[in-house]
Amino acid sequence: MNILKVSRVVLTGLFCVALVSVLTGCEQPKPKTGAVDKTVKTPAPKTETQIIEIDTLPPTAAKPAVKPKPLGYQNTPIIPGTKWHVHDGLRPQPKIVTPKPFVSSPPPVGAIVLFDGKNLDKWKNKKWKLQDGAMSPTKGGQSSIDQFGDIQLHIEWASPKVPRGSGQGRGNSGVYLMGRYEVQVLDSYNNKTYPDGQAAAIYGQFPPMVNACRGPGQWQTYDITFIAPKFKGKKLISPAIITVVHNGIVVHDKVKVLGPTAHKRIGKYTDSGPTGPINLQHHGNPVRFRNIWVKPLSK
Repeated sequence: MNILKVSRVVLTGLFCVALVSVLTGCEQPKPKTGAVDKTVKTPAPKTETQIIEIDTLPPTAAKPAVKPKPLGYQNTPIIPGTKWHVHDGLRPQPKIVTPKPFVSSPPPVGAIVLFDGKNLDKWKNKKWKLQDGAMSPTKGGQSSIDQFGDIQLHIEWASPKVPRGSGQGRGNSGVYLMGRYEVQVLDSYNNKTYPDGQAAAIYGQFPPMVNACRGPGQWQTYDITFIAPKFKGKKLISPAIITVVHNGIVVHDKVKVLGPTAHKRIGKYTDSGPTGPINLQHHGNPVRFRNIWVKPLSK
């Protein structure tokens, strides 16, 4: 009888331990060292915490935005009478207008024909290329043999038909009065640059009132009235005055030039004489010129 009772007590105790383990989720005792654990391990299910960690991973860092190349400069002198720097890219862009269809102007009575497309007799640089009634630079700038003071100048020009480059690197040249005062030549059709350096600007000083530029490869006209500066001894009596008509549209009206035009600065007036040549700039772009004539103005 005593043996039977002990057996019942032992069995009852084991059953209780097993029941408590199931109800409380307690781990079973680990096997003794050296014993082989034959228990099949079930992989732990993914928890909600793991999912949250995946969802909250930081996003891939965005690439820094590429800053556009500045149109001009902010470290140049202030243009007298304005709040703008020379070649200031923040200066307002001239309004774009559409010019009327191209019309070539034949030289009037009393005009001096400087270039009619046939030869370079009136020009110093004989290395410029002659083709299809136009001349274009190959090496060095161009300069008229004759010199002029107060004049009316007509000139036709065309930037390359296939545009290359941007800003000042696209169809760049210039027309210099007396070799010192530049009216800028540039392909400004859908091509922004600093406003005092766009087509028809009085370079480095005054943007045109409007952008009347035609498309690449199309012929364009400048009709320029130029009054030379006047001196008394070394003293400036009156500055150079320029009116520019670009493709039939007035873009400068009797503008008083501040001094000889220059890059990133304002030139100072010095008496270089009452006349000077008409220069055409070579800026590395094959800009074409044709139908150039000058009419001296009566004193």
